[in-house]
Amino acid sequence: MVNSCDCSLRNSQFVLINKDSGEEHTVPIEDIGYVVVENSRVSISIPLMNALVKNNVVISFCDERHMPSSLLLSMDSNKVQAEVFRYQIEAGAALKKNLWKQIVEAKIRNQASLLSSLNMDGELLKPYWSNVKSGDSDNREGVAANLYWDVLFGKGFTRERYGADPNPLLNYGYSILRAAMCRAIVGSGLVPLVGLFHKNRYNAFPLADDLMEPYRPYVDRSVVRCLEEGLPDLRVDSKKILLGVLTVDCQFGKVKRPLAIGLSMTTGSLVKCLKGESRQMALPDY
Repeated sequence: MVNSCDCSLRNSQFVLINKDSGEEHTVPIEDIGYVVVENSRVSISIPLMNALVKNNVVISFCDERHMPSSLLLSMDSNKVQAEVFRYQIEAGAALKKNLWKQIVEAKIRNQASLLSSLNMDGELLKPYWSNVKSGDSDNREGVAANLYWDVLFGKGFTRERYGADPNPLLNYGYSILRAAMCRAIVGSGLVPLVGLFHKNRYNAFPLADDLMEPYRPYVDRSVVRCLEEGLPDLRVDSKKILLGVLTVDCQFGKVKRPLAIGLSMTTGSLVKCLKGESRQMALPDY
């Protein structure tokens, strides 16, 4: 992480020059998936941004609290985007409810698996992920979440956007995960503003919020790791751990893939479901 730098494009390379030391680093554009800009002293050229976007690289800009607050991503990264978008907006309520049921089941199951991996009582959540109704009509997700947070961080913890530690760590990790999911969504020809379950007039990425749910426990595990290493708040070392969540392995049946690849597997499977080619989404097993 560099506090102050100039970022530009040279020979299809991302060129980063430290303003303080003059040290220069170069990275091939094709090797980049995500760029997080969080310091007001970072400058980035228009040709570089265009090159990044053309290669489906997500650029996330942070606010004065150093939290990701906006995204720059390609909306033309799939050759059949118009066709896929038509399937997306024409999806019926029954299909959306079935897909949301699958997402909620996977999320709660992964929360339970994370607790068990930490020698906590993951079995407490089994009645919730094994009995989700279509569309999660009785809000198993919400009830399970309350139990999950009590077990993971103790009964004194309240999950709030502007709450006390480790809420900022969770917020930062989820923002990175959301940006990565947006990249996978547009890469599959989908549009992030048309969701399956999440609907909010002020939310431009409801589909990302839907599809990232089963992946949240991977961020939660990174937050636990920060706490284990004595990093209860946002700082350089904790951010490195949280950014690393994109490279952790995810299990899909007998197949293991890095999380960033898994996101694309999930969005690709959603396209097949919307087209009627499949009934089951590819969701991770923690």
